[in-house]
Amino acid sequence: MATRFFSRPAAVVALGVALGMVVATHASAQYFGQNKVQYDRFRFEVLKTKRFDIHYYPEEKAATEQAARMAERWYERISKTLDHELTDRQPLILYASHPHFQQTNVIEGGIGEGTGGVTEALKRRVVLPFAGPLAETDHVLGHELVHAFQYDIGFMMGGRGLFRLPLWFIEGMAEYLSVGPVDPQTAMWLRDAALRDKLPTIRDLNNPRYFPYRWGQALWAFVAGRWGDEVVGDALRIAAQTGDAEGALIEVTGLDSEELSNSWKGAIIEQYQPVLSKGAQEEAGTVLLSEEQNGGQINIGPSLSPDGKRIAFLSEKDLFSIDVFLADAETGKIERKIVETAADPHFDSLQFINSAGAWDRSGRYIAFAAIRRGDPVLSIYDVEQNKRVREAAFKELGEIYHPTWAPDGRRIAFSALKGGLPDLYVYDLDKEELRALTDDAYGEIQPAWSPDGKTIVFVTDRFSSDLDKLQFGDYRLARIDVESGRIEPVEAFPHGKHINPQWARDGQSLFFLADPDGVTNVYRLELASGRMLRVTDVRTGVTGITALSPALSVASNADRLAYSVQFDSGYEIRTLGADAREMPVEVSTASATPDAGMLPPPIAARRNTEVEKLLADATFGLPAEGEGEDAAYDAKLGLDYAAQAMGVGTSQFGTYLSGGVALQFSDILGNHILSTSILANGEIKDIGGQVAYLNRSSRLNWGLIGGSIPYRSQGVRDSIGETPGTIDRDLITFRQTHRQIAGLVAYPFSRSDRFEFSGGYENIAFDWEVETFTFLPNGELLDRRESDLDSPDDIHLASASAAFVHDTSVFGPTSPLLGSRYRVEAIPTGGSLNYTGLLLDYRRYFVPFRPVTFAVRGLHYGRYGGDGDDERLRPLYLGSQYFADPGFVRGYEIGDIDPNECTFDEDGSCPEFERLRGSRLLVANLELRFPLVGIFTGQYDYGPVPIEGLLFGDAGVAWTSTEDPSFANGSRDWVRSVGAGLRFNALGFAIFEVNAVRPLDRPGVGWKFAFNIRPGF
Repeated sequence: MATRFFSRPAAVVALGVALGMVVATHASAQYFGQNKVQYDRFRFEVLKTKRFDIHYYPEEKAATEQAARMAERWYERISKTLDHELTDRQPLILYASHPHFQQTNVIEGGIGEGTGGVTEALKRRVVLPFAGPLAETDHVLGHELVHAFQYDIGFMMGGRGLFRLPLWFIEGMAEYLSVGPVDPQTAMWLRDAALRDKLPTIRDLNNPRYFPYRWGQALWAFVAGRWGDEVVGDALRIAAQTGDAEGALIEVTGLDSEELSNSWKGAIIEQYQPVLSKGAQEEAGTVLLSEEQNGGQINIGPSLSPDGKRIAFLSEKDLFSIDVFLADAETGKIERKIVETAADPHFDSLQFINSAGAWDRSGRYIAFAAIRRGDPVLSIYDVEQNKRVREAAFKELGEIYHPTWAPDGRRIAFSALKGGLPDLYVYDLDKEELRALTDDAYGEIQPAWSPDGKTIVFVTDRFSSDLDKLQFGDYRLARIDVESGRIEPVEAFPHGKHINPQWARDGQSLFFLADPDGVTNVYRLELASGRMLRVTDVRTGVTGITALSPALSVASNADRLAYSVQFDSGYEIRTLGADAREMPVEVSTASATPDAGMLPPPIAARRNTEVEKLLADATFGLPAEGEGEDAAYDAKLGLDYAAQAMGVGTSQFGTYLSGGVALQFSDILGNHILSTSILANGEIKDIGGQVAYLNRSSRLNWGLIGGSIPYRSQGVRDSIGETPGTIDRDLITFRQTHRQIAGLVAYPFSRSDRFEFSGGYENIAFDWEVETFTFLPNGELLDRRESDLDSPDDIHLASASAAFVHDTSVFGPTSPLLGSRYRVEAIPTGGSLNYTGLLLDYRRYFVPFRPVTFAVRGLHYGRYGGDGDDERLRPLYLGSQYFADPGFVRGYEIGDIDPNECTFDEDGSCPEFERLRGSRLLVANLELRFPLVGIFTGQYDYGPVPIEGLLFGDAGVAWTSTEDPSFANGSRDWVRSVGAGLRFNALGFAIFEVNAVRPLDRPGVGWKFAFNIRPGF
């Protein structure tokens, strides 16, 4: 009778793979995946203060000394509010700019442009870049240090519930404690929801449509304002134990969820009634771009051409990234996309949060600030020819924002970070020379060149801040003489922010954004007379994504302006022409207007909270300058985590147990990683382990890996027993143990492309065992005996690998949706066996129409050379071999091939099974993917638990050097399958796939159901 292999070793192999991946994800480059490129070699040092170990590099030394004082002050503020001291010293890692921050190894994976900082749980490290003006860095630093306290308190309380708490609870608390109850930006979100009768209950905040930072901050401001700031720490301690955020609020307030929600919503209506009572007809402007009208949900950064006929803007209307579009400024009709970043690796980012495009005076060229390969660049596009015509890189700067052209078309001014501090610069396009206009620690941003070319107006805090006390005031307007560098203030409102200045076409007035009453609107200042006029009177706010984002543009040669407004949790762009109704505003009485920037509860119902007092007192907890000692960075390793795995299985042959543990160690910067794992499967010879080291301290990543991993499979062979009337059943165990030592190198060229090299030695040992069970026909066991079979000789192999990897794919919740990926690899091997492995894997993702993706994969892998077919090498298999193995052709799982399907050859082999194995494979896969909910709405709507539907067709052929495939006139035919299925992302990281599949080349086998854990290819 034939030997039939089955899938008992699945748990063992899966465990080995799982533990191996803990090592391999660091120790070797990913098969696919985009790169985190360390373009710069950071020479970190450590500034040790009273409570902090601050990691920085020399170019940000001056800014770091300021941040150190702010950090100690934040410690005192948060400690007092939460009544807690951290259990040990706090690590703080600073980067001079966001592009530098995106290269950090402290945080695994890519870091988006919208991430201002991170506090990770393993070692409670706070990591952030300088955010521009020191006031913005101060806010982010305070926010992240709240997270450090949350982790510390949570772990002291047992930590069971900490990681189950919703974002509104965690992030909202951090925002409230770092900003306080006065925040016009968050108040804008509340008014927007109130206007549309969409105020949430507390339970509603778990819905991601309610931005957790804003809504969480608003709720904490209300709770703390009504019951006092001490309830914040009380609620955190309760929730960290129970994981029940809503229950914690109920306990500290004494109100049930419905009562608390109703009280909060009533306070919002009461607080903003003066603004909410205004009619929509009082809001000036015509909607040009919105989600319903040509744009996306986010339409920001408007930039009008000089004649006012065209507008460039930023939007996610194509869903996969924030891109630059060009539209008709009168109709809003999209002309074309100017810049795409989703599947185009040219730019790392477009600085969409803090910058906008700038037209030259001719209206032909438009300039953008961007990041390319880690460096800030000024990119200039010819709008008529629709192409990029020039790009200037500034390696000496960290990042640049908000370019503005001089009237002569020869110079461009912009704000830029250098050493973590923002200053103004002018770049001469003809001479290719960069000149700094300012050089100090004050914030200097958003320049606008005057029509006569002599002065630049900009935004600064130099007239309102005290740097000795690190007390930061409102942003004001100033102008600088380009030749002399003389700076003078532009007098406007006595308080509130003043940002985004734009010159009127006659050069006699300035348009800008201000919030003297707590609502950001467009104002116009007549420079000669000081007369102030309000241009818009919106009920939400004229704004971009953040309070400092550019949101206003004025045509230099036409009576038209454009501005972005928050609307229904999104952003729309409106325009105004010469008929704009401007309302005079008395500057001296502006402060008498009710403050719509205060978060509820109203002042009459608010306690005088501790948070307000602490934020207002710049000296509380502020150390003197120079307190701290410098030290060299010590890259000592500490434990990151320990992972355990356990597997239990049973069959007619007995019960077995498998398990393992993996440990990972790293230094504070994440540049050095040591991973170890050990796994066991019942017998001494089935114990395996790996150890790996990875060095990521430079752009060239390298590592070493060594270990011994046993792979065990089993099969059953039935025969007639020696005693008449009995049956012998042999349980054959085949063990293949891989012992390896290897080195590897990966060099990324960009976010999308890299080379990988590796080389090493491997010993493969084999062992065959057999257990024979003798049964009577009725199943009664008569005898059991063990014996060893002759095993093949060990294999000794030396191998090398060289691969080029490209990946511009955009991943959805369950699979890639757009872009392309390919891997080309050669693996020459010599020693006991001599062959060369060749791999070609190409994948492409098209969007024929929203929200459908058409995915294509073509893959070939083969072992070529004299020993490519050696039976001691594990054969390649077209289907899945064990649980969690992705396989290639669905419907041909190794444990699903029944002996009844076999037409046995004389040697007892099964041709229907053998055709699926070989030393060479060629596979083609097609999938039509769509969000199950979104297919009915036409949007990328995956539902609360992301579910993707798919229709698929698979085909593959396996062959050897002696049996050619049918397309080469050989005997090995293709096997095919079709089907439909669902993928769902259940836990944020585990992707489950359920398929109904019809294997077309298994006669007598119809539709089958299959389950696996894997993302789409």
